[in-house]
Amino acid sequence: MTEADRAKYLRVALVVVGLTFVFGLWPLTVVWPSGWSWHAEGRSHYLEMILAIYATLGVFLLLAARNPPAHRSLIRFAIWSSIAHGGVMAVQSFDGAHNMGHLWGDVLALFAVAAVLASLAPREAKVQARQPSV
Repeated sequence: MTEADRAKYLRVALVVVGLTFVFGLWPLTVVWPSGWSWHAEGRSHYLEMILAIYATLGVFLLLAARNPPAHRSLIRFAIWSSIAHGGVMAVQSFDGAHNMGHLWGDVLALFAVAAVLASLAPREAKVQARQPSV
């Protein structure tokens, strides 16, 4: 894949992930609560906080889609926070049969987001040694 193709696909991925984080997570918790909503009984303050955090990240990913190389650190944050969050949830999924649906829902989705963004993320710019000025 050429760098131009990688950049184009990254922009698309950032828009898709950003829109999903902003608009798609809450409907998933309603449609498939066993795979997307932790502590789904009644009103969940936890869920509201998570949705707010992910909606905010989604907005910034949408902004990053305009110029991904300028937002390498945000993209890395999205990758590594998805791995960390998915890893914690994967372990917690084994805490009772009622949580196992998360392995096929939000855990798998976070690992997929991390994998896609990592495979398309802008590579580090090569740092050129500066010549001392005389």
